[in-house]
Formats: sequence, structure tokens, C-alpha cells
Amino acid sequence: MKKVEDIAIAEYDYGLPDERIAKYPLEKRDSSKLLYYNKGVLQERSFVDLSDCIPAGSLMVFNNTRVIQARLRFRKDTGAQIEVFCLEPDAPADYQLSFQSTRECVWQCLVGNSSRWKSGVLSQVITVGGREVTLCVERAGVSGAVNLVRFSWDGGVSFAELLDAAGELPIPPYLNRGTEESDKKTYQTVYSKIKGSVAAPTAGLHFTPEVLSALDSRGVERAEVTLHVGAGTFKPVKSELIADHEMHEEYIEVSAELIKKLMATGGKAVAVGTTSVRTLESLYFLGEAVAENPSLSPEELHVGQWTPYNREHTISTPDALAALLSWLETNGCDRLHAHTQIMIAPGYRFNIVKAIVTNFHQPKSTLLLLVSAFIGNDWHRVYDYALENGFRFLSYGDSSLLVP
Repeated sequence: MKKVEDIAIAEYDYGLPDERIAKYPLEKRDSSKLLYYNKGVLQERSFVDLSDCIPAGSLMVFNNTRVIQARLRFRKDTGAQIEVFCLEPDAPADYQLSFQSTRECVWQCLVGNSSRWKSGVLSQVITVGGREVTLCVERAGVSGAVNLVRFSWDGGVSFAELLDAAGELPIPPYLNRGTEESDKKTYQTVYSKIKGSVAAPTAGLHFTPEVLSALDSRGVERAEVTLHVGAGTFKPVKSELIADHEMHEEYIEVSAELIKKLMATGGKAVAVGTTSVRTLESLYFLGEAVAENPSLSPEELHVGQWTPYNREHTISTPDALAALLSWLETNGCDRLHAHTQIMIAPGYRFNIVKAIVTNFHQPKSTLLLLVSAFIGNDWHRVYDYALENGFRFLSYGDSSLLVP
């Protein structure tokens, strides 16, 4: 069998006409189409009927991250425009603490037109709650492939308030349009809570209070995780083999309560979106790690890109979850904080996720690799059916429910 690293990304290409990419959402979120793939059988449904397809007693897991207005624009005295795209906090490294900062913080950022800004301080005056605040930025170093940017300001407002006042919501580049005021609402899930993502967990965009209520009435238990989606989610695989593609690292947060719920279901869940998939599947490897070394520090909790493939994994899912729960209790934690770089590609063995709600993804993307890992070569049938039957693609497009 071919090694995962030797997979050629060209095998995961398909023709996606530009007119099939949904540039805007539908007026009503849950009126989108739902392509129901159940053990090889394809059905076209409406998303509003999702609860009819989820068995009673299932545990459904949602990513509650909220997209921040991460894109800031500054102008030099020369007239050159510099774009600063906030990726994740560096000092303090904690998202909540950084957002609560009232004087300065350092973030890992992408810098647009960076050749025009080698050094020096850029500033702009922002109105926050009727008060004028001067926001300054300066380059503070490099961390891997990203820039460290120091933000400083007066006025005693929080960094979260500054981003809300001056930042721009970073909608996906493949929409080929600027951010509009309506995106501030439509590019957030109705259950988003925890600020930190630079991209929405788009499978969740279809949910409405009515759909959630129908799931509750069906007897489907709902739970939440947090994975802050990074800009790398839009990064195409440019190498011929996936061995040469570096996955982006993402922050995850999971409650001990959810781990207990997973254990009660035998460690199986329905994941809403690929971000929830990556979070849930990472739990298995984190549990394996603390089972083998209970003295691991919180800073050492990390799932590498190739962790699932570089050795035999013999621990059972219930035992891995039990070890993770025990580690949390020993360390006096009610929530798990970790980072994951997990690559899920054909050859991956799923440990926790039994069904996925997900949108239709870009050709030659790691998200399409994940779908193929889940339903095998039937991804061709699913995508061919969607293209032939008027489904809308990508972030604002239609949805699918996949049961292998």
C-alpha cells in the first residue's frame, strides 16, 4: 500500500467552474442543499431536514470559534499601504489574555507589501466607543515563516475592541471580492463564542436555531470544541507529494466534560466540519501521549503532522480518552489546551469521528484529502453528483453529511 507521504496531490483534483463557487450565502442559512452520503447511497435533501438523518442518541460536536476582524491596513508617509494580518497571539500567547490587553501585545502576522516596511512605527487613529485611540505597529522579529508585530495603543481600550473597530473580516480569497458589511454576520456561525479564528468553520454556517432545536427534539446531544482556524486553511498544496506540504498548526480547546461524553458514547461522535474532525481525532493521539508519559507538561501537548502514521497505535480509543481525562484531573484542569498539526489523508484510521457534516472543498486541498480518507474513492461520486445537480461549492456553498 502506498505510504501517506507518497500521495500525489494531482490525484485529488477536479474541475470546479468559477460559477459554481458560492460568492454569497443564501438568504436563509438552512435552505441550502444537503447531499446525504450514507454507506455508498446518495440522496439530495435540504439542510433544514438534517435532524432526520442523525440517529437519536448521537453526540454531535460543533466548533464554537468566532472569526476575528484580523486584517488591519496602515499607510506610510510615502503613501504605500501595508496590510497586517493577525494570525495568533505571541505575547501573551494566550488568546483571551491577548484580547484583554489594554496597552500592548505581540502577534504572529502576515504582512502585505512587507518590502515597503522594513522598520519603523506605523500608526493610525481609531474611534472606539466615541474615543479616539492611536494604534501603533512595529515589526518585532520573525517566527518561522511569519512576522512578529508589536501593537501598542493609548486610551485604555482592549485589543479585542481595537480589532472590532479597525479590523476587516478576512473572507476567503477564492470569493474574489472584498469584505462587505453583511459578511460580519453571515460569515459567523449562530453558535460562535470564542474569538480567535481567521476563517469560519464553514460547515456550521448552515445551522439555524430551528435546526439546532430539531436536533434537540430528536434526542441528539450537542457539545462544543474550540479550534481557532488559521490562514493555512486556505493554503493550497503546491508540492507534487503531500510529504512536502507543511500543515499549519492550530490551537484547540476541549472541556473535560466533552471527554466524559465521548467516553459515554464509546468514543464516537458526529463532527460538524473538518475543524471539529481535526480536534476530535487529535484527542486520541494526545491521550496516547499522556498514557505513555503522564508527566507531560501542558506545553508538550502537541499532535504533529505525521503523528498518526509514524508508528503503530495500539491503545484503544476509550483507553486514550480515559488517560487524557486522568491527566487533566491530575493537573487540576477542567479544560484541555493544546496545538495540532494533524494531517488526515487516505490511509488514516479514524478513531473517534463516525460521521461528518461538511461543505464541498477546493480541488487539491488538504480538506479534500480528509474527505477521501473518510469515504475513500467515493469522494469522486459525491463531487460528481454535486457538480451535476447544481450544488454550490466552498465556504458559502451547500453541505453534505457523510457516513462511511
